[in-house]
Amino acid sequence: MDTQQQVKILLASASPRRRELLSQIGVQYDVLAVNVDETARAGESPEVFVQRLAMEKAAAGFLRQTGSPPLSALGADTIVLLGDQILGKPKDKKDGCAMLKSLSGETHQVFTAVALANAQKNLCLLNRSKVTFRTLTDAEIEAYWDSGEPADKAGGYAIQGLAAVFIRKLEGSYTGVMGLPLFETAELLKDFGIELLAVSKKI
Repeated sequence: MDTQQQVKILLASASPRRRELLSQIGVQYDVLAVNVDETARAGESPEVFVQRLAMEKAAAGFLRQTGSPPLSALGADTIVLLGDQILGKPKDKKDGCAMLKSLSGETHQVFTAVALANAQKNLCLLNRSKVTFRTLTDAEIEAYWDSGEPADKAGGYAIQGLAAVFIRKLEGSYTGVMGLPLFETAELLKDFGIELLAVSKKI
């Protein structure tokens, strides 16, 4: 069997970080960015919300692709939770700086759900991590925002970028906080018949 075809999937996301992480573990993929309504439903818990979005993205990617045969589609979603407040992507500088100020000196949670869908099934796994920031100065917050890095990131920061110097403690998955937990991703791929290490030995 062609080993590249064996591991090829569809990534239903435009995130360069998710592309980088899939490449890290040797997964071949096509990219098809999808848009779904990301409004939380009344009474929906953060855990249910993030998993629903990941599954909707995976399903949308599978249904909207035009190639034949269709590839299993991977969708993912990440939320930052401070207390009971979900911190999304900052709207502007004022919002972004306010987010960072609220995270300063505190521990928050990061939930990332990853889902894989084909015509037979749509499975999802959830990664939970805790991130503790050291106390940030106003000057650091301002300079970090001005770097341009946090503008499109959930919670207003990127663990793999400049914000690494803010993080005093991480409990959980580094790649989960980045936006694609690789342990859970590999487990899903295994459920779909894709054994990454077995494939890599044949290449």
